[in-house]
Amino acid sequence: MMKAQRQNDQVTSSETAEILRLAQQCLPLAGDFVELGCYRGDTSVLLGKLLQEYSTSENSKSTNIKPSLAKDNLNINTNRKLWIYDSFAGLPDKTPEDASGAGANFQAGELLVTKREVVAKIRKHGLQNVVIKKAWFSDLTSQDLPAQIAFAFCDGDLYSSIKISLQLVLPRLSKRGIIVVHDYNNPELPGSSRAVDEFLRSHPQYRLQVRYTLAILSKEC
Repeated sequence: MMKAQRQNDQVTSSETAEILRLAQQCLPLAGDFVELGCYRGDTSVLLGKLLQEYSTSENSKSTNIKPSLAKDNLNINTNRKLWIYDSFAGLPDKTPEDASGAGANFQAGELLVTKREVVAKIRKHGLQNVVIKKAWFSDLTSQDLPAQIAFAFCDGDLYSSIKISLQLVLPRLSKRGIIVVHDYNNPELPGSSRAVDEFLRSHPQYRLQVRYTLAILSKEC
């Protein structure tokens, strides 16, 4: 089987296509998109474009809705945002849950990309709907996230980062919202799987689907 090409050196093109497919499913839902761990911002640009194009399309439609019907149309307020969270200082220290016999990669400080680089990429693509927050995930509180979340992409690589990401997103996730966690079943980053599996044990109402190294979490409706 041919190895999937990569959108960047961390996410394959097949995984990127799946992320966008799932995000598209969440477009009609109330809430913003969030990305915890953006690396070079490649996925951020695609998610931002998806939201921006949808907003433009739906706002155009809303101008043709009669005022008496406007209050019943759930898609009128479509100027939603993509919220990006990253340390912009590379990875944090590993914990015992991240121990792997597959190698000693992904050490503290690796995968460092500056905020300036990501901001430049966002501006290059003319995106006006992106909010960037520089912080370690452990320093974030629920107040740093949007009031409601329709789609979340968690790409923190390590156990503590994924665990905290899930804790932050869950209380604000829309009823049919979707959480996607990267590096599930990645032998070099076992902490991601461990954090997801722990989450599922304590939240049995959520179901797991696995595509490539993506853990797709959605609530049973």
